[in-house]
Amino acid sequence: MFPSKTRKWLPCALLVLATGSSLAQTAPSASSLQSVTAGPLSLKQAFDTAWARQPEAESSSARREAATARRAVADSWTAEPMALELSSKGDQLNGNDGSREHNVGLAIPLWLPGERSRTGAVAEAEAQSTASRASAAQLRTAAEVREAYWQWQRSRVEASLASEREGNARQLAADVAKRVKSGELALADQHQAEGAAALAEIEAARARSALTTAAQQLRSLIGTLPVGREETAPGVAAGEPVPALPADFSVLDAQHPTVSALLDQAEVARRSAELARVQTRANPELTLSTSREREPGESYDESLTLGIRIPFGSGSRNRAKQATAEAEAIEAEVQARLARERLLGELEAARLAFESARAQMTAAEKRARLAQESRGFFEKSFRLGETDLPTRLRIELEATDAKRQAALARLDQAAAISSLRQALGLLPE
Repeated sequence: MFPSKTRKWLPCALLVLATGSSLAQTAPSASSLQSVTAGPLSLKQAFDTAWARQPEAESSSARREAATARRAVADSWTAEPMALELSSKGDQLNGNDGSREHNVGLAIPLWLPGERSRTGAVAEAEAQSTASRASAAQLRTAAEVREAYWQWQRSRVEASLASEREGNARQLAADVAKRVKSGELALADQHQAEGAAALAEIEAARARSALTTAAQQLRSLIGTLPVGREETAPGVAAGEPVPALPADFSVLDAQHPTVSALLDQAEVARRSAELARVQTRANPELTLSTSREREPGESYDESLTLGIRIPFGSGSRNRAKQATAEAEAIEAEVQARLARERLLGELEAARLAFESARAQMTAAEKRARLAQESRGFFEKSFRLGETDLPTRLRIELEATDAKRQAALARLDQAAAISSLRQALGLLPE
């Protein structure tokens, strides 16, 4: 039987031996989750799948066709499609004396001065706005996927660690039970071991529940439950490359998809306001017609008629349209300015978070390496009888905790890189 001093360290032993040094397992079984790919799900795969399910992706081709059609309208020579007019007049109903008249005419709507060029400018601005809105929608989707993906990865790490703690705690309880039967340990020690195993079981169940929740959140974006292969260690999933940081973050504001979408929206509104300034009336029409007529007893005479139809202007109707476009331009510009200020703050915060995560990972890996080396030293000395059990358990606890922190620190750095790329307006790679 161990002395009382040794038994005092038994709770530490329960925690030490219940924590594993390997991160090679995932908590849920592969049969309980549907795999997205044959290998582990990457962030790029998750984003591509999620974006393909978005309404903006589904409608992008139709919006491009609409923008092309609007540009084709601006390139046409007439403001509206030409109209053909046909008419025929005779006296057959009354007396049929031989009076006849046949008319064929063509109505050609004309552009107002400056209307065609401004219509083309609006079409080009709308085409650019369509593309920038799609980019902004992609970035919004990337933000949701990144958050859900790294939460799922963290849950995998925690679930794996909890699963290993549960298995080791059960093994420890079995070993203690054998020593109790042989008289080396007291029955109270067995109760403590079994209690630690029960606690580890509770923590493992909580971790599996958290993993299920995280997987369901990611499933709502990609449409299926994500699963990584069991031989892939949680927390070492391939992350994104570190982006190049500019010396001056303010040069990125106009290139950021969120700001670009708002600026392009403001440009469309400005171009629409300029178009409204020249659309002071309905479009005039040029008419060209030919007629063929005859009087009773005479031969047919032919004539050609050229005319123009000029509608009167309506200032009140035009002012409403122009004021609405100008108001939309002002709102979009203000939104772009506020978004620029917010994004610059988010970018600075993401940069500091990345630097902090990198420093923490470096320190955690150094601690894990030193703790692992110390563990080997004390494990050997314990076998030789040069180290007592409390010291051996304390070193084991430090090594296990250091390796866990190192794994989570690597995951935190990958998530910080992802957040930094999001703040820079970059999509997952």
